[in-house]
Amino acid sequence: MSSANKSRQIVYGVTLFFITLTGFAQMPIFKRYYIADIPGLGWLAKFYITHAMHYIFATILIALCVYAVLDFALNKKKFFRVTASGFAKAVILLGLIVSGGLMVVRNLPGVYFSHTLIYVMDLSHIGLCMVLLMTSAYTLVKKKAWVK
Repeated sequence: MSSANKSRQIVYGVTLFFITLTGFAQMPIFKRYYIADIPGLGWLAKFYITHAMHYIFATILIALCVYAVLDFALNKKKFFRVTASGFAKAVILLGLIVSGGLMVVRNLPGVYFSHTLIYVMDLSHIGLCMVLLMTSAYTLVKKKAWVK
C-alpha cells in the first residue's frame, strides 16, 4: 500500500471518528449520562463547539470524498474496480452528504421545511450514520477494501 493510500485511510478514520463523536454530542447524551463530567471531555456537552466541529469534519469528509472520486476517475495508470462493500459505503456516504446538506440548508434563515420532512431528514441522517458505522466495522474486521 502506498503512503498516499495509508494517509487517506488515516484521515478518513480520524474524520469518521470525530464526525460521529460530534454528531452524537449535538444530542445531549454526553451531558445526560455524565460522560461530559469526565475530565477532558467537558467540551462534548457544549453544543456550539460540537456543532462547529461537526461542520469542519463534514467539510473534510466531503473534500476527501471528492478527492477519492477524482483520483479514481482520473487514474489512467491503474485500473481499479470498486468492490461491493466499497460501492455500499459510497452510496451511504452520498446519502449522508445529501441529508447533511439538507440539514444545513434547513438551518439557514428564511428557509422552511415541514415538520415531517425535518423528522425524515434527521432519522435518515442518523440511520445512515449507524449503517455506515456497521458497514465500516464489518469491512474492517473482514479486511474488505474499497477497490480491487
